[in-house]
Amino acid sequence: MHKILWLMAISAALLPAHDVFSTNLTWSRDISRIVVKRCLGCHQDGGQAFSLANFEEARPWAKAIKEEVINRRMPPWGAVKGFGEFKDDPSLTQEEIGLISNWVEGGSPEGEKAFLPSMKSPLATAPIVAKGRSRAVVSGSFLLTEPALLLAIEPTQLDSSTQVVAELPDGSVEPLVWILSPTQSIKREYQYDSAIPLPKGTRIVAPQGRWRIIIR
Repeated sequence: MHKILWLMAISAALLPAHDVFSTNLTWSRDISRIVVKRCLGCHQDGGQAFSLANFEEARPWAKAIKEEVINRRMPPWGAVKGFGEFKDDPSLTQEEIGLISNWVEGGSPEGEKAFLPSMKSPLATAPIVAKGRSRAVVSGSFLLTEPALLLAIEPTQLDSSTQVVAELPDGSVEPLVWILSPTQSIKREYQYDSAIPLPKGTRIVAPQGRWRIIIR
């Protein structure tokens, strides 16, 4: 009897350990949808980075993915979310960051494949350049001598985090862009969801760097 128990103990020790999961979040039902929406433009076969198009490819990167999204290094965007509203903003919401973090901390379970969405997304392409009249903000500010619609803004020279705002003649302030990561933002054209109307006498203030603005 003792020999049988000893053999059972040895056999159990040789079995592969099972993953321990402490979350109901799964790749199939929850995380894959975020990846399709935010990541697959670059992270797929033929894209600009290694593929994350299925669980087997993504799982080894789980902890690294968590660190990248928490620190907002991925997806690369460079601007603070909510400080200006832009077209094609790929950055994650706080809810999405929380889901990814909790999934990783909970053991990164796969879940049932039946819940998987279609893991396809168009490859990322270069953005269409906004058409208008270009002006460069130099030495910290630029004064509008006539009314204009602001279509886009682009940092062409920038060394540190900074905010750009429009100081309107009535004393109000319109947030234009807050650059958190200059390396991700340099020469990236941020196009606004809707053109921002700026009256005559508006001063665009950019404390640091050199900027190109597209107005109409």
